[in-house]
Amino acid sequence: MHLHSPAFFTGNTIPFQYTCDGDNLSPPLSWDSPPNATVSYALIVEDPDAPKETFTHWVVYNIPASIEYLSEGVVNHSTLPDGGMQGKNDFGQLGFGGPCPPSGTHRYFFKLYALDQTLDLSPGASKVDVLAAIEGHVLEAAELMGRYARQS
Repeated sequence: MHLHSPAFFTGNTIPFQYTCDGDNLSPPLSWDSPPNATVSYALIVEDPDAPKETFTHWVVYNIPASIEYLSEGVVNHSTLPDGGMQGKNDFGQLGFGGPCPPSGTHRYFFKLYALDQTLDLSPGASKVDVLAAIEGHVLEAAELMGRYARQS
């Protein structure tokens, strides 16, 4: 399974419009070659370079297996129009919160999990809730990493 974005290649800079300094839009993402038994997907975006602990920027789960992409600028609602639910990020909000490092260049990992079931979680779940629920149900995972540093 592969995770891609037309906005940036892995290891490259995440464009301004997808950050807190820009429009704070979620970047477009697409994936391919999932395992045949995939029932749903979960997506977690996090910054391991945050000062105190890994900072979660986006939690999405119960994305139907028929979906192969998330468009740019997913609206920060509890449910997505084509299925799926959004959890709370570490900004305390539903949906996507763009890169916003306090200093230096940070890495942002977009991790997509192909799952053998949907998760018995309500909208607004935390990353911890989602990670606990996917345990033992991950068929395959894919990752995309982008970088961002704020202009001073």
